[in-house]
Amino acid sequence: MSVYRQLARFFLGSLVASSFLAGVAATPAMAQEKAAKAEKGKATRTVVAENEKVQVQEVRFRPGDVNEAVPSSSWRVVRALKGGTLLRTYADGKTDKLVWETGQTRINPPSAQAYTAKNIGKTELVLYIVVLK
Repeated sequence: MSVYRQLARFFLGSLVASSFLAGVAATPAMAQEKAAKAEKGKATRTVVAENEKVQVQEVRFRPGDVNEAVPSSSWRVVRALKGGTLLRTYADGKTDKLVWETGQTRINPPSAQAYTAKNIGKTELVLYIVVLK
């Protein structure tokens, strides 16, 4: 193989590798930019995966954030990626305080009432939720 071919392969390989690494490095920056655009005072909900039977979400609550769109008519499996404290407020005014430990998993049945959830803790709370459709 000629020296020119070896050089051409080397440069092409370097170009492909650097393009790949640039894309990988840009991904966290884009995620941070998206998070920065989150509406102040509201929890950030990201759909991670979905099909006809389930929807997988990641919900992030900064301290004081509220999630007003809590599904109540289906089963949910919830795992705390980062623990914290939520206050659920139901339409009738009743409240429940939920403390989540990091790594804790709960299976939540359908609720009779819709509710809002607010992070009343001092740290960010991150929940990974699988909702059955």
